[in-house]
Amino acid sequence: MPENQEQFKKILKQNGLKVTTQRVAILEVLNCRPGKHLTAEEIYDYVKIKYPEIGLATVYRTIQLLSELGLIDKLNLGDGYVRYEIGRKNAEETNGHHHHHLICLDCGSIYAFQDDLLETLEERIKETMGFAVKDHEVKLYGYCSKCRGNESI
Repeated sequence: MPENQEQFKKILKQNGLKVTTQRVAILEVLNCRPGKHLTAEEIYDYVKIKYPEIGLATVYRTIQLLSELGLIDKLNLGDGYVRYEIGRKNAEETNGHHHHHLICLDCGSIYAFQDDLLETLEERIKETMGFAVKDHEVKLYGYCSKCRGNESI
């Protein structure tokens, strides 16, 4: 964990931000929960365990700032909540694309997957339309194996 703290401090400084306990704590919470898509309230609950004096308004302000800088990503997965995850500036993804999300229509579980299956489409769009895609987000809705009764795929 200490190496993550130092990495986050460096990232904050590189982005012209003052290093604060709240900023580092929020980045740590998200970094320690890959694949979890946390609401502001959930982030607050985790941060409050270690820093009970922190206020929810501080968490909201910090999340907004970190999101604007791309240090954390803001997600709308269609469930009525704004969710957050560690940002692509912090992720070790080589092509800069987000991972994608599978959303179960029954239980609401959210799964992330990394395959970038849209490279061919992006190249075709660039060739035919002259439009260079820099990023995309894919959300696929269906039923997870648990909700499908563990039937074979």
